[in-house]
Amino acid sequence: MALFSYVVARDYGFAPNPFGGFCTLATCKPDIRHAAQVGDWVIGTGCAERHRTGYLVYAMKVAETLTFDQYWFDPRFQHKKPDLRASKKLAFGDNIYHHENSGWVQADSHHSYPGGIPNEENIETDTKFDRVLVATEFAYWGGAGPAIPARLRDYQGHDLCAGRGFKRHFPMEMETEFVTWLGSLQAQGYIGRPLDWSRTP
Repeated sequence: MALFSYVVARDYGFAPNPFGGFCTLATCKPDIRHAAQVGDWVIGTGCAERHRTGYLVYAMKVAETLTFDQYWFDPRFQHKKPDLRASKKLAFGDNIYHHENSGWVQADSHHSYPGGIPNEENIETDTKFDRVLVATEFAYWGGAGPAIPARLRDYQGHDLCAGRGFKRHFPMEMETEFVTWLGSLQAQGYIGRPLDWSRTP
């Protein structure tokens, strides 16, 4: 098992997308999506700008990995294709990429420009690696996540919370202690609203 930690700078329920019984990471953080394997944990913590440093946003245990085309066509994930005229859960769907005529198609979404105009910068970042992480064992608190225990903020000089980019290669005992603590919360699935929904109409 490996543990990946990063700061969720923008919490809209898009990356990750915790809806419909699956937590998926299909956009942003391409290096984590490339490196994480089945059985690994990915956690997102709150950002300083929103005064949430040291709080969990979500934690997911990777159950499978898919290509973007597999994700796009899989019947389990059709509800994650965005509909900007529907509820916020649907508007922030992350199933937005597939190939057509050997090129990437980006759906009208949170990562495109208004009117569905493709955002080439987001396409380049998101598709750097053709990989989507899927979890059924996860907890997503959004803006109401628990504080990470102090002992995991300074564990033999290691802080579970990342700064820029992401962190991995924590001591094995630290990873085990985190998973044990997470289990003690008895939290599963979608629990709280994304923090930044308060910024959208």
